[in-house]
Amino acid sequence: MAKTNKAVKKKPMQQSPERWELRLYVAGATPKSMSALENLKRFCEEYLKNKYSLEVVDLLAHPQLAAGDQILAIPTLVRKMPVPIRKIIGDLSNEEKVLVGLNLKPLN
Repeated sequence: MAKTNKAVKKKPMQQSPERWELRLYVAGATPKSMSALENLKRFCEEYLKNKYSLEVVDLLAHPQLAAGDQILAIPTLVRKMPVPIRKIIGDLSNEEKVLVGLNLKPLN
């Protein structure tokens, strides 16, 4: 019997852009909360351009929402997607800490 060699065509890997779902818990328009929001927007535009959604939850208006993500301090950033869920507490002013915390940069 003769062997037949069939060329196997590899399908190109489809790289679907990861979608980042972020939720920032704040308590009103305090300087620390506003600083966290400004810092987060800056990081997202620099490192996640067009690949993220951001929800800001004001716990003064919706305190019951704190229980869902077990929020104990504010401001708190929660990365919902990609999994695993990650949380970062504070005003997000330390860029390296935020990038490592979101898993956008490896721990050195």
